[in-house]
Amino acid sequence: MNTHAQRWLTAAAVVPALFAVIAWGGETLFFIVIVTAILLGVNEYNAMVLPMSPGSEKIQTLLISLLIPVIFFLGSVELLLCLLAFSIPAVFILHLLRIRQEHYDVLPVMKIVFGTLYVSLLLSHLIWLRRGEDGALWIFFVIVLAFSGDVAAYYVGRTWGRRKLMPLVSAGKTVEGVAGLIAGSALGCLIFSWLFLPVLFPWHAVILGVFGSVLGQLGDLCESLLKRAAGVKDSGTLLPGHGGILDRLDCLLFIAPTVYYYRYYFLP
Repeated sequence: MNTHAQRWLTAAAVVPALFAVIAWGGETLFFIVIVTAILLGVNEYNAMVLPMSPGSEKIQTLLISLLIPVIFFLGSVELLLCLLAFSIPAVFILHLLRIRQEHYDVLPVMKIVFGTLYVSLLLSHLIWLRRGEDGALWIFFVIVLAFSGDVAAYYVGRTWGRRKLMPLVSAGKTVEGVAGLIAGSALGCLIFSWLFLPVLFPWHAVILGVFGSVLGQLGDLCESLLKRAAGVKDSGTLLPGHGGILDRLDCLLFIAPTVYYYRYYFLP
């Protein structure tokens, strides 16, 4: 079976279940899904970025990444800042206590801290977004923003793509595909807000569609950079035709906090 067919079959299996969780599952079930996605994503991150590290370092990344969404769910900003403030020295101290030779390498400390922030902190904003007024609709809005543009970019890029965007990072992405991405996201956001989220005025929907799609594309490229550095094609194999969890979440990692803070600061 070719990759294109696998992509659609995987989507057909996953999307209805995801729709049901968002629409009818409630905040607790949604939180469990986000935590599961975070841990799977961090596990893929560990495999790419910390492949030769001892298991204790990977456990640290997983443990901190688990605590972050738990605190998001509890809703305490102060406790979240406390966790982040003490996680950094804790990771550093644990690394210090393992020093057994004169060659010092603190890069693992940075990789652990970055992994928790990159995957867990960014994606956990979906928990706060879901908790607000019309929370389920806002989660659907984020999905529409991300994947309407993704589908448009795929087909526009395949049909008209000529000029490579960043061939050293992602050989398949084209300037024409990015134009399709921005247009697709803006149109998808506009239609969704008109049908289901009237509190989001048209100009807000277009701004989020354009700005969010650009950031989402940058998130995709940043994850591609991680894969290039690790020498792998996909972050994992969990989703046939799509790769790993991070391959599907890469744009959402940048979009989720963008939509949350835009809503928090710019909408009534």
